[in-house]
Amino acid sequence: MIDESVFTGRKALFHTFGCKLNFAETSTVARLFAEKGIRRVQTGEVPDFVVVNTCSVTEVADKKCRQAIRGFARRYPDAAIVVTGCYAQLKSDEIASLPGVAVVAGSDRKDMLSVYLDRWMSEHAVVREVTPTKDIRVFTPSCSAEDRTRHFLKVQDGCDYWCTYCTIPMARGRSRSGTIPDIVAQAEKVAREGGREIVLTGVNIGDFGKGREDTFFDLIKELDRVEGIERYRISSIEPNLLTDEIIDWVAGSRAFMPHFHVPLQAGSDEVLRLMRRHYDTALFRHRMERIRAEMPHAFIGVDLIVGARGETDELFARSRDFVESLDISRLHVFPYSERPGTRALDIEGVVPQQEKHRRTNVMLGISERKLSDFMARFVGTVRPVLAEHPRKGRPMMGFTDNYLRVRMRPMPELDGRVIDVRLGVPLDSGEEIDGEIIMPCV
Repeated sequence: MIDESVFTGRKALFHTFGCKLNFAETSTVARLFAEKGIRRVQTGEVPDFVVVNTCSVTEVADKKCRQAIRGFARRYPDAAIVVTGCYAQLKSDEIASLPGVAVVAGSDRKDMLSVYLDRWMSEHAVVREVTPTKDIRVFTPSCSAEDRTRHFLKVQDGCDYWCTYCTIPMARGRSRSGTIPDIVAQAEKVAREGGREIVLTGVNIGDFGKGREDTFFDLIKELDRVEGIERYRISSIEPNLLTDEIIDWVAGSRAFMPHFHVPLQAGSDEVLRLMRRHYDTALFRHRMERIRAEMPHAFIGVDLIVGARGETDELFARSRDFVESLDISRLHVFPYSERPGTRALDIEGVVPQQEKHRRTNVMLGISERKLSDFMARFVGTVRPVLAEHPRKGRPMMGFTDNYLRVRMRPMPELDGRVIDVRLGVPLDSGEEIDGEIIMPCV
């Protein structure tokens, strides 16, 4: 058994790709390393270990992960590289052959990375630990702090939907979730540590509680009672699982913000059927209209895939027109990516890469107009903003309740407080809005 003192004073660099769930899990890994005496590397220092938490949602994501691993090996030739996440789950042999790699661990093994590091230190042979996807059953809790005010809390993992274009079920396994008492306890701990906002994360969070009697709706009602947490946000939730009951409840809740992120993926029923999604455009429109009726000020972000197999010019035009007709705030647009092992490869009608690029730009143009129009609605209004710690020499930033990013004059004494801010005009980036602090709310 290795002497744990060998780790004392050693340094690790953590690099995360992909979703907020990955960031939450990386934070858990960093805490496990800290318990061994391994601290985060500081600017200008050379790490002894590099931890790469990977994503595999597209072919581009795989490529970026490979490039990063090779880059770290060149930059830090004496460092041991630890690779985990979805790409590691799907392509562990490929990763194990890359220079500098010491540990390859599947998506459900992140909580064991410090143990695998012990083994590598003893044997100095690549450690490769990947659970077959069909056998992934255990839910591992994670919670990360983006800053001192906002935390990302994992409530669910895995997915049982098997959409034809998606590798996530192969990378993450079956749907599973934590228990309500455990998740509430984590939220209470965040409150004690000074956190003020929690973003609920997962792969398919609306599926929370599957196989049990409790539901996602039960979870959010309990979380709303946690004292000290002033804001919750629901990360991406499927439109068929974002029920009218949940929408109506959020509209009147104490702490859940008027902010929704809902995947559409295609604005034509024909392509939705090819994708094997669990809703149609009529249901999606109903959900958007319900949100607007209950919360006219809500921010609504929508995911969209363009150029999927079978998306003809006519079907893309329908998708464009459908998206144009929705009162939403922003699109997150992704060109379709061929993924090995997915059923989409059996669908005829491949869209040329150049046409995918054109369609992406069309939808991004729509997104820019919708975001600009949404921001313009609030110019001159006063909204509550959770102030973030200002960096030296830079403005103070924060988000309104309805997810507008606001730039304000730095007042460090307001760090972590909800303050009233009068919103000005959008700034040149089109991503932020100028704000004038009125007075603290809390």
